[in-house]
Amino acid sequence: MSILYCLYEHAAGFSVFSVKEFEEVSMFLPQVESSVTDFAKFNSIVKLAGFAPFKTAIAALENINAISEGIVPQDLLHFLDDFFAKLKKKKCTLGIADAKLGAAITEAIGVQCSQVGVVPEILRGVRFHFAKLVKGFTDQSAGVAQLGLGHSYSRAKVKFNVHRSDNMIIQSIALLDQLDKDVNTFSMRIREWYSYHFPELVKIVPDNYMFAKAAKFIKDRKNLSQDLLEDLEKIVMDSAKAQAIIDAAKMSMGMDISIVDLMNIELFAERVVKLSEYRKKLSTYLHNKMNLVAPNLQSLIGDQVGARLISHAGSLTNLAKYPASTVQILGAEKALFRALKTRSNTPKYGLIYHSSFIGRAGLKNKGRISRFLANKCSIASRIDCFLDQPTSVFGESLKQQVEDRLKFYESGDVPRKNIEVMKEAIEAAGQEAGANGTAAPQSEKKKNKKKKRAAGEDETEANGSSNGNGAAAEAADNGNGNDDGEPKKKKKKKNKNKEAVEA
Repeated sequence: MSILYCLYEHAAGFSVFSVKEFEEVSMFLPQVESSVTDFAKFNSIVKLAGFAPFKTAIAALENINAISEGIVPQDLLHFLDDFFAKLKKKKCTLGIADAKLGAAITEAIGVQCSQVGVVPEILRGVRFHFAKLVKGFTDQSAGVAQLGLGHSYSRAKVKFNVHRSDNMIIQSIALLDQLDKDVNTFSMRIREWYSYHFPELVKIVPDNYMFAKAAKFIKDRKNLSQDLLEDLEKIVMDSAKAQAIIDAAKMSMGMDISIVDLMNIELFAERVVKLSEYRKKLSTYLHNKMNLVAPNLQSLIGDQVGARLISHAGSLTNLAKYPASTVQILGAEKALFRALKTRSNTPKYGLIYHSSFIGRAGLKNKGRISRFLANKCSIASRIDCFLDQPTSVFGESLKQQVEDRLKFYESGDVPRKNIEVMKEAIEAAGQEAGANGTAAPQSEKKKNKKKKRAAGEDETEANGSSNGNGAAAEAADNGNGNDDGEPKKKKKKKNKNKEAVEA
């Protein structure tokens, strides 16, 4: 009969609980579920068998970090070794919450682990009544231990997060998309608002940013004169447009507006102008971040599309793990599941539709080029994720491959093979690294190895010259020696075969 023990990892330490009548308890699982919250019933089945407290808060953090990654910490290994060594019973089962950790414990100490059946309910009850099951422990002390460990664990995760730069890209592209919507909405509002006073300006200046700057500069159209032509020309970047604005202001059919209304329009126009300028700065910031984090993906499909792919995947590492088929329809999940539900055609592209390559392709080739582009995006993201020295050489080569494939669909020109392009890219990346001085230590090591090999060859040649006379005499006797004095073994065997046939 197997005896069940349950391992519970608390912020205060590791604990093992023994479960009585496991075979019978597992048969009545609904009764166990209902009696978990009752301490009297639960304590009759589950009792504390061993407890190993953490010595310091640093030790608790190290142990919890190891457990979160599915690794058995040394403290837990020693504790379980000592515990099961004292039992001296062959059939023991250890109930555990994490299957990955259970497999590691089984491999380390040879104890069978289980995480199914009644084990989750037992662990739920232990978590609920832990302060009562351990002597000298209270709810307050348990809460303090959990709070302290939770803060330190979260602080360590944030501090040593490998996706720190990815998070900056994700937030930047989200803010950029939001700014595009807001600036567009505000620009439409100021167009409608200022058009009550000067309706002709909308047709002369269609650009939202220029319209907001012009509205802020003009204010009351009656004060607009020929003296302000140069300043207005700097705003609209066209002398003909500036003259047309001045002419239209003299014959405008807009209504008169009060000073207070003009002040509000001016303030709102100033806000729209500042938002548009901040949007440009944010776009530059995103470009620089993408150049540092994912230069190859940036070279292939641009800043915004690459950033949206990273944002949708959650991180660059997650994007690198996706296959090309998933990258192709990333962002079109609703359309995909709707197509699967209705048994209609699945979408050909998701976020990569905003790339210029899809728009340039013909109607029949859009699906083909999207599949090819998704393949190259997957390669570029993996190179960016796992390459130690960031470089954009591979992204430029992949982009040229997509260009060649577009030409192939249009004119039929056969593109180069992928292996040739990648070899050239690897050589170019090596040359770039050598120019930056990163490959200097490796070249010195190679030179030292070559010197050692040359010295070893000189020694072998010197030894060979001293024994060369005997070898040459043997080669002359056999009659099968070559110019270097080495016997040709294959010809010797053939001669022997010929002699045997003649005999």
